[in-house]
Amino acid sequence: MAKIEYTPKKFSPGSLKIIGQAEAICANYAAQGYDLTLRQLYYQFVSRGLIANKQTEYKRLGSIINDARLAGMLDWDYIVDRTRNLRSLAHWDEPTDLIKAAARQFRTDKWASQPTRIEVWIEKDALVGVLDVVCPDLDVPYFSCRGYTSQSEIWGAAQRLNEYLWKGQNVLILHLGDHDPSGIDMSRDIEDRLRLFTRKDMIRRMTTMLRKWIRDGEIDPDADDYKTVARTRLDEYEDTCGHLEIRRIALTMDQVNEYQPPPNPAKMTDARAEGYVGLYGDESWELDALDPATLSALIREHVEGERNEEAWDEAIAAEETASELLQGVSDRWDDVVNLLSGDAA
Repeated sequence: MAKIEYTPKKFSPGSLKIIGQAEAICANYAAQGYDLTLRQLYYQFVSRGLIANKQTEYKRLGSIINDARLAGMLDWDYIVDRTRNLRSLAHWDEPTDLIKAAARQFRTDKWASQPTRIEVWIEKDALVGVLDVVCPDLDVPYFSCRGYTSQSEIWGAAQRLNEYLWKGQNVLILHLGDHDPSGIDMSRDIEDRLRLFTRKDMIRRMTTMLRKWIRDGEIDPDADDYKTVARTRLDEYEDTCGHLEIRRIALTMDQVNEYQPPPNPAKMTDARAEGYVGLYGDESWELDALDPATLSALIREHVEGERNEEAWDEAIAAEETASELLQGVSDRWDDVVNLLSGDAA
């Protein structure tokens, strides 16, 4: 933890109160393994009735938090910016350090033996920190859609997911987004485009399969029952393929009613506002307002609900055996070096 004073400052009693409240909220989440964005902290203040849900209050809180960090009154690690990150290559002092790290990080594809492949997609970069805590523990892939998912990303996902579907595994996408006109529509958009790409690619593959059957003499295209035979065989093959499901797990109206996150006016300038207001009224809610622990528990519930625990435990046991082998190599690194250099007896 890092409280470092860079710019001394005297605060008003009101600001000191807010700093104390922020310290308590952030420390509580840090103890659970979470850091917060400024937006998440703001909603924690709003949900506790500490400040009003106004843009002016958001800006005021941001100013106080910024000054408090500079003054050494709030830990720098508590508040994060998930949209701007330095990327670099890993480096090692000794080869044995890499082997040790490999032993700790070694993972097998435990989902390969599961009936369903799962991925978690979230609308906002700012909330990836929540996924950083729960998804690696569950060993599920995850990423930020950054609003409406780009065409390139959707197409790439369809190519990846179709490999699972073609081999007979089901695919489940867990989607989390704001409850507002666009946030609701994003789940629809993901499903429509994923189904378009996966279905068209599946038809393309099956067409290739049909041509192979004809080429190999398994089906006679000149026979009277050619169409019936071809359709039957294609249907049988399709029945062995997996099924795709896109499941919106947050934010839903049931969750809004249960957790009572602070509302915002629905954006009436959004092209989808009329349909949204007709269904839900003129208020909207941000995903950021839900407690990170609540989001983590929700993801865990859906993932573990799909998992075959017997197959999972077997996969973990195999993974641990391989990891122990790597650790053994690390422990006997000098012997490995001697063997490779020809110095072994």
